[in-house]
Amino acid sequence: MAEADKDYWFPAKRSGWGWGAPVCWQGWAVLIAYLAVVLGSSHVLPMTQSHLAVLGATALLLLICWRKGEPPRGGGRP
Repeated sequence: MAEADKDYWFPAKRSGWGWGAPVCWQGWAVLIAYLAVVLGSSHVLPMTQSHLAVLGATALLLLICWRKGEPPRGGGRP
């Protein structure tokens, strides 16, 4: 990993658009927290509130990936 890449929590996917699996403990902590909210909300909250919790958690995850992830590579087929 290059020196500048050490600040990224999520690497860009090799093909397509988006991010891959976390590369540091902070990224893993964010991903585990996201999964806990998604899985836990279905058991604790009513369905409508569960959907809102998942939507909010997903938006927050995408924001964190955007801020702390490697800039996504362009993605279409060659």
